[in-house]
Amino acid sequence: MKDISPATFLRFDNVKKSYDQKNLVVKGFDMDVRQGEFITLLGPSGSGKTTVLMMLAGFESVTSGDIAISGKSINNTAPNKRNIGMVFQNYALFPHMTVADNLAYPLSVRKMPRDQIKARVAEYLALVELSDFGDRRPGQLSGGQKQRVALARAMIFQPELILMDEPLGALDKNLREQMQFEITRLHKQIGFTVIYVTHDQTEALSMSDRIAVFNDGVVQQCAPPSELYERPVNAFVADFIGENNFVSGKVERIDGESAQIQTDAGTITAQVADGLTTGSDCKVSIRPEKLFIHPTDHAYDNALTVTFNTRIYVGDFIRYYFKLPDGTDIIVKVLNDLSAPEFNDGADAQLLSLAKDCIAFPDH
Repeated sequence: MKDISPATFLRFDNVKKSYDQKNLVVKGFDMDVRQGEFITLLGPSGSGKTTVLMMLAGFESVTSGDIAISGKSINNTAPNKRNIGMVFQNYALFPHMTVADNLAYPLSVRKMPRDQIKARVAEYLALVELSDFGDRRPGQLSGGQKQRVALARAMIFQPELILMDEPLGALDKNLREQMQFEITRLHKQIGFTVIYVTHDQTEALSMSDRIAVFNDGVVQQCAPPSELYERPVNAFVADFIGENNFVSGKVERIDGESAQIQTDAGTITAQVADGLTTGSDCKVSIRPEKLFIHPTDHAYDNALTVTFNTRIYVGDFIRYYFKLPDGTDIIVKVLNDLSAPEFNDGADAQLLSLAKDCIAFPDH
């Protein structure tokens, strides 16, 4: 194994997984996790994120590589000996037990004295704001209440590490947002380490200290949310994290960390991603909120000539759809205020952007 930093609590060292001994679904996963971090594994279905979680939990074996907690390998440790809490999308509560009994169960199997169990259950019911629900059964609870119970049960035996596998996937939008806040609050209050799996980018951005973006068994980028959003390392991350526009072009020249790109809609100055070379085809990533339809007091680096298609009222903002000369849609998000302009169908317009908000990726 590689040297482990004293600050490292959990380590994945070149972890690989194959189910048929031929094809890898996880292709060499490396990550160091500090105690108390909230790490999200994010990616499309089949990208390998859940498999990593299952190997960490002990429900799947590691094909090669090593997983270590506090410097000790857990590859051959039984799941019930890993001292890890789990929260599932389907809650996994015992339907025949009361809420209090569901919380007491992990403590009972650990032979905690009965009076201590009672006190701990009361403490954690209060922590998740369900003190009056201890005598109810799971079938008498709402989805949000069930998920609070599942969270409390995962935390109650005070593991250092809690794994969450799409825990909010069964909830509606409002409940999901409430539970995002609750999980974040409890994480900050108690300080346990979280490995969280989701395919919801907004969820990942709003809750995580760092996000590992998976695609085809490989982590494309692992970084804090703001870095992932503002400085994606490749087109996949740029497209998967949030909403994006891509403008096709050719690299005319590269000056240090910026490049001049010729497109059908005009010349763009953009930041340079790895692998970009002079004369090559590229696509320039620009977020919808980083484009401006009318000039302001800023001196903009780029101007794209486009044709108005339609606008859609979304409430707090308006989505404008324009066409590039090659027929590609390009979207602009404008706050719903007096600055939101009106256009006739087919009218020409100019979209402005700053070079720092544009990233040119190799087109391959």
